[in-house]
Amino acid sequence: MSLFDAYSICEVGKDAAGVAGNIFAFGLFVSPIPTFRRIIRNGSTEMFSGLPYIYSLLNCLICLWYGTPLISPDNLLVTSVNSVGAAFQLVYIILFLMYAEKAKKVRMLGLLLVVLGLFVIILVGSMQITDSSMRRMFVGFLSCASLISMFASPLFIIKLVIQTKSVEFMPFYLSLSTFLMSVSFFLYGLLSDDAYIYVPNGIGTVLGMIQLVLYLYYKNSSSEDSREPLIVYA
Repeated sequence: MSLFDAYSICEVGKDAAGVAGNIFAFGLFVSPIPTFRRIIRNGSTEMFSGLPYIYSLLNCLICLWYGTPLISPDNLLVTSVNSVGAAFQLVYIILFLMYAEKAKKVRMLGLLLVVLGLFVIILVGSMQITDSSMRRMFVGFLSCASLISMFASPLFIIKLVIQTKSVEFMPFYLSLSTFLMSVSFFLYGLLSDDAYIYVPNGIGTVLGMIQLVLYLYYKNSSSEDSREPLIVYA
């Protein structure tokens, strides 16, 4: 096999992993829909929290910026998945603002402005770095840190599952989507030789695998599977 053939196979594999990651990520993006059906039906956000959507928006915006040609070359699939993710989070935030009580609404609006302000600072600040490799390192570290903290967020649910010996608050399909998306982008990052992609998604793969193993181990102890993730509660 020639070097060119090996490179072509690597590129095809990378693109396939990226497309798969986009598909599996879509499952994560639509997972809050049952929650918002309930909010719209009841005309209230009740005890639900909008913080996960605010944080997810910031994460998507940072990773979207990292995937653009101005920061890293040939990462269109990173840009696409995070563009779709950012759009979903904005819709969820708008719906939350529509149905939230005044105090929650003011808080959420303030946090949204903070997130948008932070993103503008990151965008403008990174463009002040004239050296392209240093610019990529700066944004890459931010996106990596953001992804790791996002993947680490279910740790308290894992702890709860172990304590209660029940998977009631850990939806199977949400855990499966997270695992499959992480594996896909881990492979995408490896084939791209991009540590800012494969390191956080490698961590996400391990955590996703732990969730699936716990689900299989404790599923018989649960009275029923939760349809709405615990993470959405205040």
